[in-house]
Amino acid sequence: MTNPIIKLEKICFAYPGSTAKVLDNLNLEVCDGDRIGMMAPNGSGKTTLFHTIMGLCRPDSGKIEIFGRPVSTEQEFQAVRSKIGMMFQDADDQLFCPTVVDDVAFGPLNLGLSTDEAREKAREVLSTLGIIDLENAITHRLSGGQKRLVALAAVLAMEPGVLLLDEPTAGLDNGVKEKLVKILNSLDISYVVICHEFNFLTSITDRVFSMENGKIILDDAALIHQHEHMHKMGNHPHKHL
Repeated sequence: MTNPIIKLEKICFAYPGSTAKVLDNLNLEVCDGDRIGMMAPNGSGKTTLFHTIMGLCRPDSGKIEIFGRPVSTEQEFQAVRSKIGMMFQDADDQLFCPTVVDDVAFGPLNLGLSTDEAREKAREVLSTLGIIDLENAITHRLSGGQKRLVALAAVLAMEPGVLLLDEPTAGLDNGVKEKLVKILNSLDISYVVICHEFNFLTSITDRVFSMENGKIILDDAALIHQHEHMHKMGNHPHKHL
């Protein structure tokens, strides 16, 4: 066993003005080499979990350790954000520069690279993702799928030690999803991916967790599966209860 990169112990969190716990004595360990998927219903706390790791939501109780060190203050979480790359569920939450290359170069600039070095790094990542043609595009005019790829490029350009990806396939067509599978599988990096697409998750992760009642359910207890069946009237919209 390697030491955890991310360790959450007995984390509790409720949003201000609410008594309902979104996270309730939640425990999680992410170790070097882990590739973890998270699949659970909307509102189960998955995004809040990511925000807690990044210090965007501060737990009411519990302990957080990142790279073996306890973190609780804003200064400590600022250091965390330079080492853990998070792709937000809504790409507009992290894209704010005039052009694509500016957005992708922003992180490397803040890590100390020169302007030329940061822009070169940005172009390198954009090329890897197959979107170098968007280099000088105005970011807010891009499609939703294009924005997601630019947001991913912005995260990868910072060369993080861990990735947290919140619904990375939203708005992407099948061809781009297949490219994303190849890219993630080629990375020598630990990551946790929230996604509602079973086939995508199983193609890029080693374990798939779920969440229920503010706690993580490990994959030996949560058996996510697919099934196929046929019956009369199958072409008509229907529900299984």
